[in-house]
Amino acid sequence: MAAVVLALAASASAQDKAPPYWASIASGEAMMRTGPGKNYPGVWLYKRRDLPIRVLRVYPNWRLIEDPDGVRGWMLVTLLSDRRTAVVRGDEPRPIHEQADSGSRVAYTAEPGVVGRISDCEGGWCRIQVGAREGHIRTTDIWGISDGETVD
Repeated sequence: MAAVVLALAASASAQDKAPPYWASIASGEAMMRTGPGKNYPGVWLYKRRDLPIRVLRVYPNWRLIEDPDGVRGWMLVTLLSDRRTAVVRGDEPRPIHEQADSGSRVAYTAEPGVVGRISDCEGGWCRIQVGAREGHIRTTDIWGISDGETVD
């Protein structure tokens, strides 16, 4: 029961923002539709919790979203979370540094497509958590944050 309350609270806070804003998929399965209602055809079934998305428009209980590949469609707001995540982009592994400094030691690398939770984004760097591993990644190496945006 507590998990349901927490999930509803997370999606309720995502409802209060003015678009465009960043969010993520909260559910293990989330259907993107051609319009804002269950009567519209489903076009994509996401099976990747925490995948970052960008909310472009708000309609009662529905959000027009864009995924990392640029695909746009409508998703029920209860399937979304305001948890900040990002996906590693590019064609090769990206370095995850111990500190937000390119001169710091590389703790590990992340393959393109890896999703992590981000925080403490400032000065072109974000703290990223991928599973149990943490470090700092350049904002140019991820999709899920706007240019010049800071994240607490």
